Amino acid sequence: MTPPRNPANDAAFPKNDRGSGSLNDFKFDFVPRSAKLRIQLAGSDPYQDELRTVLDENGSDVHTAGGQRTIEEERTDAPMELRLFTGRRVSGVVGTVPRGLEPAIAEALGRLERANKPLRIPAEIVTTRRGLRVDLLIGQTRDL
Repeated sequence: MTPPRNPANDAAFPKNDRGSGSLNDFKFDFVPRSAKLRIQLAGSDPYQDELRTVLDENGSDVHTAGGQRTIEEERTDAPMELRLFTGRRVSGVVGTVPRGLEPAIAEALGRLERANKPLRIPAEIVTTRRGLRVDLLIGQTRDL
């Protein structure tokens, strides 16, 4: 049975740019159930040029840069925008975490910090029929 879609994503983004992921894919404490788990970012349509530049410069394997919200963004429940670290530079915004999955991303960053690893979630730029998208390889953070 597929869980219902988050209405906040439905109203904020076009049908083909809503991202994907579900809290049902996580165990207690937001630990991914599978090492293959991916979350696709929402709202990537406006950032196609930036994604194309990153893909040309660095290939499809990249990492997130940052991801933590400021206190003001947390207070207003602002979307969690993500940038990519390409090895030499940090890109501009390339998308947002689908609504409702922000705690899973925050916990993954916390696991990385507790393991004394850089606060960078592995990601991959994928080509779809509707353009370039960013998949967070969140499952790779589960065994830290």
